[in-house]
Amino acid sequence: MRTITHVALSAALVLAAGAAAQAQTVITRPVQTETVVTTQGPLVLSPTERQLVYRNVVRERVVQQAPATVGAAPVVEYRVGTRIPAGVTLYDVPQTVVTEVPAVSRYRYMYVNNRAWLVDPATSEIVYEVME
Repeated sequence: MRTITHVALSAALVLAAGAAAQAQTVITRPVQTETVVTTQGPLVLSPTERQLVYRNVVRERVVQQAPATVGAAPVVEYRVGTRIPAGVTLYDVPQTVVTEVPAVSRYRYMYVNNRAWLVDPATSEIVYEVME
């Protein structure tokens, strides 16, 4: 009799657990993404403009501070078209350059690993590698 009672009780518990599992509701929410649309074409500078930007940015060279990290620092590859990480400091293009090359007025620059990059601050996207 005792065995029958244990079997009946076990069966009741299994059935109750199954019913509870079926009664659970899973709520999913769509992931919100942000779309950034740029309406301007790629930045094109003449050799003279490129040299002017390069010389002035190098003249005003700033020391890029390494971000404080715990553990190994992430490896970031910089190239035109990529977005920069959130902790990178951007600097205003010198006013003398903006006067001579108005096309760079909407951009800021960063200087990383002895290389200068123009960045669109609205999208955090690298738009031009400044070379001599």
